[in-house]
Amino acid sequence: MSNMLDKIIDLLKWPVALWALWSVPAFFQSLEYFDFKTLKFVALFCGFFLFFVARTSMENSVRVLMQIIAHELTHSFFALLTFHKLKHIRIEEDNSGGSMGFEGEGNWLIIIAPYFFPLFGFFFMVGIGFYMKFYALSWVVSAVFGYFIGYHMDTVASQIHEKQTDLPKVSYLFCVMFLPGANLWAIGSMLAFNSYGWDSFFKYQQLIARLNAENLKHLINLIFYF
Repeated sequence: MSNMLDKIIDLLKWPVALWALWSVPAFFQSLEYFDFKTLKFVALFCGFFLFFVARTSMENSVRVLMQIIAHELTHSFFALLTFHKLKHIRIEEDNSGGSMGFEGEGNWLIIIAPYFFPLFGFFFMVGIGFYMKFYALSWVVSAVFGYFIGYHMDTVASQIHEKQTDLPKVSYLFCVMFLPGANLWAIGSMLAFNSYGWDSFFKYQQLIARLNAENLKHLINLIFYF
């Protein structure tokens, strides 16, 4: 099962990269659909800045350790999602890095996942999704969510550098095409979730698809009717 799924995911590698690259303008266009003046977004931005305030007072060793743990857990999460049995998760004693192992060959999604997927933010969304069935999304929840968005952006930024061994495995060209759009998608999806939960999340995906289609139509008109 995992081998077949790996082959399907590998076939989708470059189409997904093209989609991510093409979607970049749509993600910026989608910002006008958010009402950033609401209490939810004010609280979210407060939580976002609170993370960077907390980051300045956090010991560097603790911050690096948290990033390594999140990195390896994200690899592991996507390995499990693609039906691979985990063998181990290790963190070096000097916090110089970590590793994880799984059965099977794997796929590009497992390799690249920590560089765009907000694992802690995702599980927060899942947990809050159950909470929101009984109570509307409060400003406190939005502030915590903003903290996780700040954590995601800081972690991704610190992990993308020339010494990172994961990036050459999927090729630098793929990273340039995929990662900007993939991170914008993750952040946009979290902003949408902050509005009205999972309903807003799925409507956001529809919005991006519509904006992509409109942009393609405009490009075709520009080429053939210039």
